[in-house]
Amino acid sequence: MDLSQLKPAEGATKKNKRLGRGQGSGRGGTSTKGHKGQKAISGYNHKRGFEGGQTTMSRRLPKFGFTNPTRVEYKGINLDAVQALADKNKGVVDIAALRANGLIGKNDLVKILGRGELTGAIDVKANAFSASAKAAIEAKGGKVEIVNR
Repeated sequence: MDLSQLKPAEGATKKNKRLGRGQGSGRGGTSTKGHKGQKAISGYNHKRGFEGGQTTMSRRLPKFGFTNPTRVEYKGINLDAVQALADKNKGVVDIAALRANGLIGKNDLVKILGRGELTGAIDVKANAFSASAKAAIEAKGGKVEIVNR
């Protein structure tokens, strides 16, 4: 087998419709566009969403909702993931460690959430903490530090 001998499977390809090539092509005359009308004319193009003059769907449907421009989006990390990471990092978990282990992206803000159990004291640095996570970390003798971006 040689790369120069590769061909598509039988019936996988077909010839293009060659429009406007005269009567002998089998598609002469109107070139499959019907008689007259806007779409039969050369250079026809319509705007996205155009429905033939009918009011478009985007204008018929109501607007709703609100997007808060000052919303702060956090990536939630639970205590069980923090504990697994702390076992690797000798009891210290910070944003750089979370990023290095693929738990967060480059620009993510981190909020530690309270699901899961801790086995020992852990020092955690993050952008935000839930009340239950903060209580659980401090109950085990760990430290909670809030860091800004």
